[in-house]
Amino acid sequence: MKMRDVYKDPQIRHTPYTIQHSRRGVQGYNEDEIHIPARRNGRPQEREKRENTEDDTTGSWFKVTVPYGRKYDKAWLVNSIQSRCRVSFTPVDFHYVKHRALFFVQDASTAYALKDVSYKICDEENQKICIFVNPSTVPYSMQNKLKPEQMEQLKLTMNKRYNVSKQTLDLQRLRFDPDLVGHNMDIILNRRDYMAATLQIIERSFSELLSLNLCNNKLYQLDGLSDITEKAPKVKILNLSQNELKSTWELGKVKGLKLEELWLEGNPLCSTFPHKSAYVSAVKDYFPKLLYLDGQELPQPVISSELIKPCKEIYTGCEILKSLVRQFLQQYYSIYDCGDRQCLLSAYHDEACFSLTVSLNPEDPDLNSLCKYFKHSRNIKMLTDPYLRRQLLKYTKSDIVDFLSVLPKTQHDPHSFLVDMWLQTEAMLCFSIYGVFKEVEGMSQGSVLAFTRTFVSTLVSNSSLCIVNDELFVRNAGPKETQSAFSIPMSSPSFSPEPALSPEQQEMVKAFSTQSGMKPEWSQKCLQDNEWNYTRAGQVFTMFQAEGKIPKEAFKHIP
Repeated sequence: MKMRDVYKDPQIRHTPYTIQHSRRGVQGYNEDEIHIPARRNGRPQEREKRENTEDDTTGSWFKVTVPYGRKYDKAWLVNSIQSRCRVSFTPVDFHYVKHRALFFVQDASTAYALKDVSYKICDEENQKICIFVNPSTVPYSMQNKLKPEQMEQLKLTMNKRYNVSKQTLDLQRLRFDPDLVGHNMDIILNRRDYMAATLQIIERSFSELLSLNLCNNKLYQLDGLSDITEKAPKVKILNLSQNELKSTWELGKVKGLKLEELWLEGNPLCSTFPHKSAYVSAVKDYFPKLLYLDGQELPQPVISSELIKPCKEIYTGCEILKSLVRQFLQQYYSIYDCGDRQCLLSAYHDEACFSLTVSLNPEDPDLNSLCKYFKHSRNIKMLTDPYLRRQLLKYTKSDIVDFLSVLPKTQHDPHSFLVDMWLQTEAMLCFSIYGVFKEVEGMSQGSVLAFTRTFVSTLVSNSSLCIVNDELFVRNAGPKETQSAFSIPMSSPSFSPEPALSPEQQEMVKAFSTQSGMKPEWSQKCLQDNEWNYTRAGQVFTMFQAEGKIPKEAFKHIP
């Protein structure tokens, strides 16, 4: 998470022995409200002497707690605190517990300096960050540090597992390594002290490490591994498969690595996603340059930044594009309204993405018409749960069309459509459409709703588009929109003079008129609207006829 520069707020006053409970973001936080006692006349209070066995010396330990600190990157948080702290400090055993960030420091002067930093740091949302500092026993990781001879044995064991030519280190099932077991060493990498010792050896002995295998080590959290971004920054391949990781949140602790290959299969987190594309997307949020996941090559983005450059024919080809978009919208909404939306599969890219957002106005007289849409709304200002936001985002064309198929049946008013093409490149076309539609069944039958839809598409050919991203915004229509909706009935098309048809086109019109039963001028219009694609024109005719959208006067004999 990118944070703004920290700054000091001169309006915030601090007392070294109290915390104001009314401050934003810390209400209801009680666990760590035991603070460093105030000094009087330069000496600790008698109570402090009674409660702590250690004097106010460099041998004292203090626990530093940042409520809701999990949402901050470790490096940013530590650097921000250091920038406002009057003494230099080294955080010991930094880790996260639930929503809190915790670490330890040694000596009271550092603790007092850290306490003075509270509420002097702001994050990107301009919220002040509070810091609690409490006396503590010696951290567990410091009580159980490996002895020098044990560190040497661990180093020898890791040397045997290091491939110099490939710069790979295989630490899978490290706890059961015969050399360690033979020396009565139980190296459990879930313990932060043992992981820290392992990373220390890697930093000193394998500084060029490119690949690290931590498979089958029963890892359920990655707090201890968070320092790998500093100890082994060159790692490109990380194997965390067959462990006990339950959430992708753990990956955030090592997101500083520029990974190209990652293995996670065999962890409980893999089964928390509805489909593979959601899993891939969640992982790539932490490692955007990832090329392989669980041994499978990841598809590259359909549209890369290199393609975002203006098309040389952006002006000269304007009429062609207008015709292409007009044809796309006609076909898309004729299928969308016909009832069988599975026919839209061919309009989407395999890895397309879709989202729906509903705009609610409390003053609207009828909010019931939006109920079927609201439960799928992905308004990120309202949704604070990142997992739910990801669930509401539809990936792959099959998921998108399945979702569209469960939305209420509709009828769009093409006369209300306003279309804007706002970006064109050599490989991409982006456009938005505004209009109104009504539901044709259920409790809200006849209700008029307004929508705005944004399509990001690729140019498959000169005559077709493929949707990559689809965003739909729905709201209740205003009084004027409702009044004017569907006010223009479908009538006979006005036919402007057209160039003489070729013999082949004349034969197509004749055949289409015979098969459809429509008059020649209507058959010609249908073929022209579909760019003389006989098969496509037949499909559109069949759908329109089934929906009763073709006027009776279009036929030679009224069926």
